[in-house]
Amino acid sequence: MTDSSALTIDGNALAAQLRGDVAQRTAALKTRGLTPGLAVVLVGENPASQVYVRNKVKACTDAGLHSVLEKYDATMTEAELLARVDALNNDPHIHGILVQLPLPAHIDANKVIEAISPAKDVDGFHVASAGALMVGQPGFWPCTPYGCMKMLESIGYDLRGKHAVVIGRSNIVGKPMAMMLLQQNATVTICHSATADLKAMTLQADVIVAAVGKRNVLTADMVKPGAVVIDVGMNRDDAGKLCGDVDFAGVSRVAGYITPVPGGVGPMTITMLLVNTLEAAERFAASHGLASV
Repeated sequence: MTDSSALTIDGNALAAQLRGDVAQRTAALKTRGLTPGLAVVLVGENPASQVYVRNKVKACTDAGLHSVLEKYDATMTEAELLARVDALNNDPHIHGILVQLPLPAHIDANKVIEAISPAKDVDGFHVASAGALMVGQPGFWPCTPYGCMKMLESIGYDLRGKHAVVIGRSNIVGKPMAMMLLQQNATVTICHSATADLKAMTLQADVIVAAVGKRNVLTADMVKPGAVVIDVGMNRDDAGKLCGDVDFAGVSRVAGYITPVPGGVGPMTITMLLVNTLEAAERFAASHGLASV
């Protein structure tokens, strides 16, 4: 596909389709007397976090889920937050718990994440969720890489034997992304800030996932013709416009498929949060004899 532009994977369209499925499954659970519930906890006044939280709550409501937003001042103590998490763990109407990051500096985010019950860890950040993904057991997958996998699935891409390069090694995207690709029988290379020759790696890749939060980390000369490029980055260009980690204009002339920013991975992240919350509710229903799932 060197002489034509890449096909765009439309995250908005795929998200809408998946949210329709969530709404149907939620309606089915409701007929059995159970409404999936998500609690979103926000500590402090971070403007970006407030936007994210608002979008998450709205998406829940739109799909028929029950959502609770708990907002607290930045002065909230770690002990108070841990007590709230414990109360939500024990609330039968709440099936998913999400504590919005970042937290104020005086609160240990790891301690808070580990306090969430693995059965309600719909962000997929708990060490038990990470371990389940690592060994291939059922658990909750982190929403962003899970969304990336759904995008690959939507184009019917068979990962078996393909070489996938993940740029970034965060616990939220890079590492779980590599594990998910590995589960689908891809050969996976993880690149990062200490990688000696990034271009040499990406030129071998059939699939590239860019997730470092740095503009233009991937340019056209680094991409093999026909490769699938998934852009997880969320940055601003010189004009203040939203852009990803990938030089979209250049790379889209070489790649076979590409995800745009905005309108790519972003809408998928919140969608997979809904999917995880619904699945948490379905598991709860099954274990309490409320529904056949």
